[in-house]
Amino acid sequence: MRKALIALLFALTAATTPQAQVRTASPDGRNQVTVETRDGKLYYSVQRDGHPLLTRSLLGFEFRGAPPLRDGLRIVDSSRNTFDETWTQPWGEVSHIRDHHNELTVSVGETGPPDRKFTVAFRAFNDGVAFRYEFPAQAGLGDFEITDELTEFAMADNARAWWIASNRPRLDRSEQLWSAGPVSTLDSVQTPLTMELRDGRTFVVIHEANLVNYARMNIRGPRLDSRVLHADLASMANGVKVSGRTPFVTPWRTIQIADKVTELSPSVIGLNLNPPSVIANTDWIKPMKYVGIWWGMHINTMTWSSGPKHGATTANTKRYIDFAAANGLGGVLVEGWNIGWDGDWIQNRNAFSFTQPYPDYDLAELARYAQSKGVKLIVHNETSGGIENYERQMDSAFALYQSLGLDAIKSGYVTDTITGGHSHWSQRMVQHYRHVIEKAAQYHIMLDVHEPIHDTGERRTYPNMMSREGARGQEYNAWGGEGGNPPEHETILFFTRLLDGPMDFTPGIFDILRTKTGPARTNEDARVRTTLAKQLALYVVIYSPLQMAADLPENYEHQPAFQFIRDVAVDWDTSRVIDGKIGDYVIVARRQKNSPQWFIGAITDEEARSFDVPLSFLTPGRRYVAEIYADGPGANWATNPLPVTISRRPVTSLTRLHIVLARGGGQAIRIRPAR
Repeated sequence: MRKALIALLFALTAATTPQAQVRTASPDGRNQVTVETRDGKLYYSVQRDGHPLLTRSLLGFEFRGAPPLRDGLRIVDSSRNTFDETWTQPWGEVSHIRDHHNELTVSVGETGPPDRKFTVAFRAFNDGVAFRYEFPAQAGLGDFEITDELTEFAMADNARAWWIASNRPRLDRSEQLWSAGPVSTLDSVQTPLTMELRDGRTFVVIHEANLVNYARMNIRGPRLDSRVLHADLASMANGVKVSGRTPFVTPWRTIQIADKVTELSPSVIGLNLNPPSVIANTDWIKPMKYVGIWWGMHINTMTWSSGPKHGATTANTKRYIDFAAANGLGGVLVEGWNIGWDGDWIQNRNAFSFTQPYPDYDLAELARYAQSKGVKLIVHNETSGGIENYERQMDSAFALYQSLGLDAIKSGYVTDTITGGHSHWSQRMVQHYRHVIEKAAQYHIMLDVHEPIHDTGERRTYPNMMSREGARGQEYNAWGGEGGNPPEHETILFFTRLLDGPMDFTPGIFDILRTKTGPARTNEDARVRTTLAKQLALYVVIYSPLQMAADLPENYEHQPAFQFIRDVAVDWDTSRVIDGKIGDYVIVARRQKNSPQWFIGAITDEEARSFDVPLSFLTPGRRYVAEIYADGPGANWATNPLPVTISRRPVTSLTRLHIVLARGGGQAIRIRPAR
């Protein structure tokens, strides 16, 4: 009896005693998270298969006018939950996504005044780990201003990382070339941050999910040659990172984990951490291919501003609409249609009207004409960072577009300084971008955002948020003095930027040497640094539900290779990365949604390569035809980028296709059932 009483008292005491360490693991048991306090500080760590990935990493905050939430902490309580469901996307790289995770919620409190409380929720998936802070309403923490988030990512390994900087001139831009090197050499970088451990068998990607009413997270590099990475929030003009009032939750910090680089994509951890769609009927949201009055501005055959070379005229737009209709393309983008482009349009940001067209552009007539041809007219809204000007006009502009049957907008934020002096990635801008998404959903408008906040999975909640830029796209190949995108660029994009979501890269340039708009460009001048076949392959490799045929319509005339752009899908049921190496090559296969057709895209860097690709993903016993668009004889990106060989051959699930890629080249393949 005495022993039983002692055991009961011990159990009751343990149940009410603060815990020093708690753990959870992924459903398959491979990813384990440990949360603990040491010397009054709160830490977490992550292991995979019993081996450390992230060692003890600090959690906490610093505030303006209040003590840091860092010291004198204890774990008060914890709870666990398991979740497993499969949900369906209205569009995407895959149709069905399984959300299977174990959740650990850790309640934390201070041991003394001001006696603040918070919880940290951890979710362990088979493909990674995520956590966020949750602050309940409380007397000790009401209104607050965060000056620093103290979250650390202490890498156990001096992994090789691929990054773009967040602290260079034009620091609010993501349009940079990637660098690579050990984690210990990082300075201040953007996410997604992709890392390969030195064993070559583990890949880790740090990012964030469900970014709402908070500042974007960058990563600050280690100090004193360590491997400890730090969350680095973008600031508002007053130096504050985040202003808020409890109750309050932060975005999720995500740590994606994979054994092979090919398992990183398609990445769904961010989607699973966002709430389900708030748009009940998504029938109006339609992926599509489009052409546009755009490339001509970049190669100086047209202008955004009014004048003799004005691109956005009624006659020119009808020509583009006719081309789109004749070739089965869904939309026509028109830039430079609205008042505000004359003069220094970046400095004159408040001059933009989003309802008043130039005199030579008849918006209502073009909306009618496009609809009569079965084509969508895509409206361009460049803000130059004048967000107050845009917000003032948004309701009237969106109501006008809706009345004309226009349901797609490409927006832009070309500037280095947002109105009010805020960072492009500040809480104020996060609030603005979300406001635009919500307002667009109210008016049934799809969005393609350039100069955006990075994708954090909000397309699950608002599937009208279709695509965005957020990296160096095709336009850099048009500009002299910028150096263009090297042949390796897209093979890095796939395993970095594209892990957070779709990208409007704008592929499909056929006049690679620009011989039709002036003298042929040399390697040092502004030109595309791929073969023509690689331009085709990018439609499969670089995912976007809105894919542009970016060249001038006349450059597609009498081009047999243009048939692939007509045929390629933009919405997928299944996506598989067959092979790849960051910075070297990528091979992707995707099955069209609600169709037995598959498409393969293969691209390489400056090296020629060949592969034998098994078609085991095809339905066994079924006969198919592969339509192959390959680099032609002697093709290479530098001196002979145009040759394309088009062939057809029967294939089955037992076939191994031999794929040969030229230097800077690619191959695009459509696989359809045999008739």
